[in-house]
Amino acid sequence: MPTGSTRVVGVIGDPVRHSLSPQIHNAAFAAAGLDWVYVAFEVPAGSGAEAVGAMAVLGIEGFSVTMPHKEDVAAACTELSADARALAAVNCVVRRNGRSIGHSTDGEGFLFGLHRDLGFDPMGANCVVLGAGGAARAVVLALAGAGAASVGVVNRTQARGIRAAELAGSAGALVEPLVAADADLIINATPMGMGADTSLPIDPSLIGAGQCVVDLIYHPAETPLLVAAASNGARTASGLSMLVGQAAAAFTLWTGEQAPLDEMFAAVNSA
Repeated sequence: MPTGSTRVVGVIGDPVRHSLSPQIHNAAFAAAGLDWVYVAFEVPAGSGAEAVGAMAVLGIEGFSVTMPHKEDVAAACTELSADARALAAVNCVVRRNGRSIGHSTDGEGFLFGLHRDLGFDPMGANCVVLGAGGAARAVVLALAGAGAASVGVVNRTQARGIRAAELAGSAGALVEPLVAADADLIINATPMGMGADTSLPIDPSLIGAGQCVVDLIYHPAETPLLVAAASNGARTASGLSMLVGQAAAAFTLWTGEQAPLDEMFAAVNSA
């Protein structure tokens, strides 16, 4: 039960009441024996910078950041990690010694899930990322940092796709969907296939045995893309491990403790 000395963190977003993060983090705090609590703060669009300023006033240790605040929060932080600076977006803020330090843990979470679920090492791999939004950009940057030989971005808006591909440096390029047929790894970072949506972000005939396919969507756990890819012989994984991985990285940034992964996975699965 929270007390007067309980340390507070949370998530800001609009909307945010659907977030699974409170279940994940509160289970982690309980497992680690820490007197911390994680809550959801519904912060209206356009007020992300004000939320950063309120941290010190309210004594909040930090927070996770979801849409639509990632860019505004990045601009308001005192300092940014290298990844957050490159992405100009923040999904985790830490308050320390009067400073607000912005991080992006999405890329770390993605690589964690890639290793955990598929045992896949991006070093020297040819990768294709579908989409060019915030999650896609974090994945492009992470793949380049992990040594991918090529990171192709497929996106309907050319200018946005080029900007995302540039995060991979010389390895990045805007490509046509057909390139996916020769990729070692394909990542869906679009919302296509989420919830009741049965649309596909790419022609599944381009996917076959020997390839790995990751869908960053975690609800449903088996999206139409993953079902089609598996039926064609590809190895598949959802975005659930990325969700837990990025949360685990945030947990460690806030507390300095190793995240209790088993309890975090159990919490999100039960939720």
